[in-house]
Amino acid sequence: MYNILTLNKIAAVGTDRFDSSKYTVGDAVENPTAIMVRSAKMHDMEFGSDLLAIARAGAGVNNIPVDKCAEAGICVFNTPGANANAVKELAICALLLSSRKITEAAAWASSLKGTPDAPKTVEGGKAKFAGPEIFGKTLGIIGLGAIGGKIANAAVALGMKVIGYDPFLSVNGALHLEPSVKVVTDINDIYKNSDYISIHVPYTPDTKNTIDAEQIAMMKDGVRLINLARGELINSEAVVKAIAEGKVAKYVTDFADDVVLGVENVIVLPHLGASTPESEDNCAVMAADELMDYIENGNIRNSVNYPNATMAANGTKVCVLHKNIPAVIAKITSAVADAGLNIDNMVNASKKDYAYTMLDVAGDVTDSVAEKISAVDGIIKVRIIK
Repeated sequence: MYNILTLNKIAAVGTDRFDSSKYTVGDAVENPTAIMVRSAKMHDMEFGSDLLAIARAGAGVNNIPVDKCAEAGICVFNTPGANANAVKELAICALLLSSRKITEAAAWASSLKGTPDAPKTVEGGKAKFAGPEIFGKTLGIIGLGAIGGKIANAAVALGMKVIGYDPFLSVNGALHLEPSVKVVTDINDIYKNSDYISIHVPYTPDTKNTIDAEQIAMMKDGVRLINLARGELINSEAVVKAIAEGKVAKYVTDFADDVVLGVENVIVLPHLGASTPESEDNCAVMAADELMDYIENGNIRNSVNYPNATMAANGTKVCVLHKNIPAVIAKITSAVADAGLNIDNMVNASKKDYAYTMLDVAGDVTDSVAEKISAVDGIIKVRIIK
């Protein structure tokens, strides 16, 4: 039996995918083979030797010690694209919220309850909540992945001009963009030419404060900023200062901190990006499928710390997580050959400092073969799947 530990409430449509004859799933299982998580903080957790993988039912993995897991041979998965439509819809909402003073107008209208002749008061006071239309305006998108690409296309459909920046834009991603989306190679073009800017990149040390005082200084007066990705991508202090100076007209963020809360012309949402039942279902299903395919077949799809690699096998699969250093593959194959076994197929892939090798071996791979491979310098974990 394989044990799947859930650290948060995971949609049943996902956990139900595990065959109960092979898997035990729950929030109290011991010695987990894999962990499913949403937002629970895992940096201080101790991981047992049985743990093969962690699947985040969502895109961001800041709550998971990814590097620590890589060193221990624990494959970390996320679910890119599963919540993309939910975030896209919230981003379109944020565009409108940033323009039309909708939240302020609704709060003011609600405050009139019990006052005499409220309808007349509303008509007389609505002018102070006027705001511009988004039609014909320029939206700059930083990050054109699964979410950013959908937002770009939706904004085009709403009549906006769209420019995007993404140095890692895939061919497939580019092909799915509307033809009118202008992809720029200099991020400064986004800052200088956009009426609205929405950011959709992962948070890393390199992307921290992608928008700071220096970038805001390049922007148009009255620019409107949207951050539904990660709070650390935009410097809150710089934005609040720019709002006070009139440089930034509005800031909509899905991430609360004490700097932005209660500030005029800042709309703070309680991290609603993926908070739809459809998104939670999609993420749970994708996470479950990733774990099962890795546990049962050794295939890696959507890993953030190891390379993606898949292989169909006719014999025994030898799956090796190892450092991306010279001569390792030769030593792995030699260990198999020395046992008199034939390798019918092999897949190798690398991702920065780490690599993954899968062998389709004809014949019985004994524990002694696995032990010989494990003794090779740079080997992190060896799995034999029969």
